[in-house]
Amino acid sequence: MLGAVEGEVASFKGLPYAAPPVGALRWHPPQPTTESSEMRTAYDYGAPCLQPALPQASEDCLTLNVFRPFGVDGPLPVMVFIHGGAFVSGTANDPLFDGTKLAQAGLIAVTVNYRLGALGWLMHPALAGGGAGNFGLMDQIAALNWVHDNIAAFGGDPSNVTLFGSDAGATSIAVLMLSAQARDLFQKAILQSVPGRARLRSAQEAEAVGRQFVAALGPKTDLRATEPRRLLAAESHLLEKSRRGFAPTMDGRLVTEDLASGFAAGHQSRIPLIIGSNDDETGLENESDIKEELASSGIASDELRQLYPDLARPSDLAARFYTDKIFSEPVRLLARLHAASGAPTFRYRFAYVPEARRANPDVGHGRELQFIFGAEGVPGAGILSRRDRAVASRMRAYWINFARSGDPNGPDLPRWDAAGGDRLLLITNDRIASGEDPLAERLDRLAGEGRK
Repeated sequence: MLGAVEGEVASFKGLPYAAPPVGALRWHPPQPTTESSEMRTAYDYGAPCLQPALPQASEDCLTLNVFRPFGVDGPLPVMVFIHGGAFVSGTANDPLFDGTKLAQAGLIAVTVNYRLGALGWLMHPALAGGGAGNFGLMDQIAALNWVHDNIAAFGGDPSNVTLFGSDAGATSIAVLMLSAQARDLFQKAILQSVPGRARLRSAQEAEAVGRQFVAALGPKTDLRATEPRRLLAAESHLLEKSRRGFAPTMDGRLVTEDLASGFAAGHQSRIPLIIGSNDDETGLENESDIKEELASSGIASDELRQLYPDLARPSDLAARFYTDKIFSEPVRLLARLHAASGAPTFRYRFAYVPEARRANPDVGHGRELQFIFGAEGVPGAGILSRRDRAVASRMRAYWINFARSGDPNGPDLPRWDAAGGDRLLLITNDRIASGEDPLAERLDRLAGEGRK
């Protein structure tokens, strides 16, 4: 196989890790690829998985991308990235997720596409027997098996694999930490902006959504022969009514419990973990969703003002409350539970804003990704200042050190204390330092509300 070499990095793009899930294989667990002896090139990304907003997307999308340092002998640590996008959008092929900078540091980066939306998460009685629901999760496990079996050929160490991801990617990884089928396929995990208290769908809820989806396609529809554009139209219609339409489901096989209860019971892999979130996680939903979140919180508005005395505008209050309730407090909970299991645990909060954006900050959710990958001048990632780049190289160094050894600390980096009590690494505009969580008291109060 021929990859592309640019500077010090060789990339191999669009490598199939499973057979195309099309025709009779639509809504089936991923199947092995057919071996081919012919020499092929791997210069270009495969298609993104089918989703409404990407016209070039396709059902034939079970590919991954490998970035490795050129001319460096292995075995090298492996970092596997699972992208976010609320389980209905996104792609590993996004230029923001180019693995070049990670590979330049002497390790192998792998980015994975997996089935999304209805094709990834549909549960319906008509599919029973084929492993209904959670196809996207099965794809991720198939990709990890591919890495286990093939990464040595690229110089990678299959016994030193770190999974990392943000948002839906982080949720996926936390689910995989609780899944027996994925247990030995990775040795470390990094959960970025994981909504740790989010309730996974029950099989009954997922089937109800599945029935709505199939009803929208019309009676007597052959599910495996329907045109992709009709599937997307039905999916878009459903997502307008239900944000939770497609996502991992408690199927009793791959997924058996919510994240928080699974971690509380100590059922997760007891592997080294980095876990954290951003100081501002807005942008995940629109303003009406945030207001709805406030209304459903059950916390009186005067009590909210006490929690956030420095915020006057309702939209700011809603955004801050949303960030803390969905991310800051649940991340702290999972960190505490994992540390209690005896596994090395490192918590962070990312509050750095690129210098050019400080006068008018943009969406906060996912902001750390540009700093980890170091992408610049691509959609979703502007040009960084010299100071921004210094912060980015430190963030990346923590992630890389952790992938190598399970400890993010290293020379020339501010000390990152393990998560005990309320210790965390704070990355702010002024400095990077371990300390006690300044939000601890507020998070205690929110945790009290969360348990009611």
